[in-house]
Amino acid sequence: MSHAFVPDGGVTTPLGFEAGGTYAGIKKFGDPGDRKDVGLLVARRSCVATALFTTNRVCGAPVTVSRDHLADRRARAIVVNSGCSNVAMGARGIEDARAMARAAAEHLGLQEREVLVASTGVIARPLPLDRVRQGIQAIKPSVEGGLAFSQAILTTDRVIKRRAVRFEVGGRTYTVGGTAKGSGMAHPNMATVLCFLTTDAPVGADWAAFTLKHVADRSLNMLNIDLDTSTSDSLFWLASGEAGGDPIVEGHPAARPLHDAVHALCEELTRELARDGEGARTLIQVEVLGARSDADARKAAHTIVSSPLVKTMVTGRDPNIGRILMAAGRSGAELSTERISVSVNGVLGYADGSFAAQNEAALRKSMDAAEVHICVDLGMLGTNQAVAWGCDLTTDYVHINADYTT
Repeated sequence: MSHAFVPDGGVTTPLGFEAGGTYAGIKKFGDPGDRKDVGLLVARRSCVATALFTTNRVCGAPVTVSRDHLADRRARAIVVNSGCSNVAMGARGIEDARAMARAAAEHLGLQEREVLVASTGVIARPLPLDRVRQGIQAIKPSVEGGLAFSQAILTTDRVIKRRAVRFEVGGRTYTVGGTAKGSGMAHPNMATVLCFLTTDAPVGADWAAFTLKHVADRSLNMLNIDLDTSTSDSLFWLASGEAGGDPIVEGHPAARPLHDAVHALCEELTRELARDGEGARTLIQVEVLGARSDADARKAAHTIVSSPLVKTMVTGRDPNIGRILMAAGRSGAELSTERISVSVNGVLGYADGSFAAQNEAALRKSMDAAEVHICVDLGMLGTNQAVAWGCDLTTDYVHINADYTT
């Protein structure tokens, strides 16, 4: 019942989904070769749908409209644009988001409430609705259009993030696909960057909602780029059910394998988001062990990976283990100062209440890598553990964000 990643997989790999993307002149930056800024994802039939959204109180109009459209936990399509986030635009923003849904519905032959909406880009700028409409009309969704959809959601991203996994249970094959965007303004809390998941598995709505939150809290919500939570964060999951069979709920033979497949997919997307952080050179992975509780493990891991001092420590390849201890200590997680230990890429840096000075040269050498894995045992002799992902902090991050709108 193990899952396997599908080569070149994405949101249209599961049965029943088509997508597409085009350039409508909204986004002014990005690689001209793949500069798309309007995308459509559509299912052949009504889907069980669930989502998580930003906890930022300045939230985008598309978040408000999508929450409303998900009241019956059904959806058929998602329309998205990049280049303008449609945030902080008052009543006009809400109407523009509804107009996006309406335009997509008319183009696809659906009802407006069957369409979810997402936007990403500059905040507090009016959405160029005429261009969005033109973009929607230009898209002809297809199974092959998943890549174009993934291109259309990008802003400062340097690479496309998309994956699909497949597994079998009881003679049936199930597939989960996904794509995400985000390089900055990523410090989720019960939310994520823009992420779109699909599956052909038939799922119960309650089980899907629980599973999405459980997975997000252990993958996408363990991501940090820069301590800022976006106004537009949205994580959507559509289930077409086209693989057939009874709805998957707790106790179904496919429930655990599907949960694990969604988790594996989201973890891969999270790693790619962290690796592609604005100005980043290094992926940072923080693993916390020996925690008293699951909450303590996640709290400590996320605090460490979010620390600007830990990030710059990695940037400079400087084995300043004290910064890791500082972050663990301020996280609020219970820890033992006598038993806590820290290692970096497998090299012991701190144990038994003292810095492992004999390993300083080896620590420095180990950090000269594309990935830096920090492992912290809190010494509470518990079995709880967690992993968080982030990236180093470079001068390029400052330049990218200093010049974002100019």
